[in-house]
Amino acid sequence: MVEPPTSSGRPKKPPRPKGPRPYSRPRGGEAKAISDLMPEVGRAAFRRFGFVQSSVVTRWPEIVGDRYAEVSAPQAIRFPSGQRSGGTLELTVSGAHATLMQHVAPEIIERVNRFFGYAAVDKLKFIHGIIQPPKQTPVKRDAGPPSLKPLPMELGEGLRDIADPELAAVLESLARQMADKD
Repeated sequence: MVEPPTSSGRPKKPPRPKGPRPYSRPRGGEAKAISDLMPEVGRAAFRRFGFVQSSVVTRWPEIVGDRYAEVSAPQAIRFPSGQRSGGTLELTVSGAHATLMQHVAPEIIERVNRFFGYAAVDKLKFIHGIIQPPKQTPVKRDAGPPSLKPLPMELGEGLRDIADPELAAVLESLARQMADKD
């Protein structure tokens, strides 16, 4: 059934249903997790400064090992124009470690190429600089489960005479909590 035109020549709009409208997601697609978006942001910045894969920087300790990662950091990969192999990896090396790194250069090239899956790097270029150690959160040492902590003598005497093991465990836990508060 066609609506009769109004005086302006357009058909009438149907009346809106009364009451609250059902929720409909705004346009723009599904919500994305921030972790899915961050590699794209980092990838653009890394490519601008000469890195084809940002994971070389983020996974450097895995690629070369902790010993070499402490004294070196990748800066850029320069490829011959129009190619994606046979590149030069520029490494910042701290102090006198450059000599050590020159001796292990073939091993580093092999590890980087194994990471890429093809012969991406042929040469290394060393640049002297200061390497910032990666920021690590302090490891919180746990003193062990509460059952292994010794009870204070004044709290433990009365608990030794209880025959029910469950009741003894609950009371022992309570005694430990009271001792920790003091």
